[in-house]
Amino acid sequence: MAEGPAGTTDPVEPDRKPAWRELPLLVLTAIVLAVIIKSFLVQAFFIPSPSMVPTLRRGDRILVCRVCMHISDIDRGDILVFSDPHPEPGDDRGVIGGFFHWLGEGIGVAHPEDEDFIKRVGALPGQTWEIRGGVLYVDGAPVDEPYLNEPLDTRSFGPQTVPDGMLLMLGDNRLHSGDSRFPPEEGGLGYVPEDKVIGKAFVIIWPFGRAGWLH
Repeated sequence: MAEGPAGTTDPVEPDRKPAWRELPLLVLTAIVLAVIIKSFLVQAFFIPSPSMVPTLRRGDRILVCRVCMHISDIDRGDILVFSDPHPEPGDDRGVIGGFFHWLGEGIGVAHPEDEDFIKRVGALPGQTWEIRGGVLYVDGAPVDEPYLNEPLDTRSFGPQTVPDGMLLMLGDNRLHSGDSRFPPEEGGLGYVPEDKVIGKAFVIIWPFGRAGWLH
């Protein structure tokens, strides 16, 4: 403490660093937080196709819960985002290039290595499914699907049993969805491995007029 002219003591203020010196640390902290949040907690996605109409429309922005995959089970009816189950061979960027690409993905300035998809879980591993007259049957029981787009796709599929570790993923707009009903050679996805799932979609955040929770 320094003594003032009247014998009082005044606090001595510590030296303050110029703001520009703190900027790199603030930027680095923001980048680290963005990567952690996007990689492990919540990630935003853009809907590029009409395959999930009317639930999701082209241009919608949604949030996907990544941590949910570690604290809850996948249920039939969940809307999941997953990476391409049949990706093309990627470029060999090396260790350093791969790290910077991963970092770029984390802060949203680089495109993912593989394409991402969004569909709804139709059946779980070990369940037998078929579609007749536009109605999905799982283990012989009809599934109530009020979210389907009309007109319905009345083509028949199955019966088939979902392999272990796989998911039957279906679009809500069945007439315009290349999903698990079709193998990759027919423009579909085939069954989707559970380890390809990125997270559960839980809310629409844009446009504001359509913002709301997904069920």
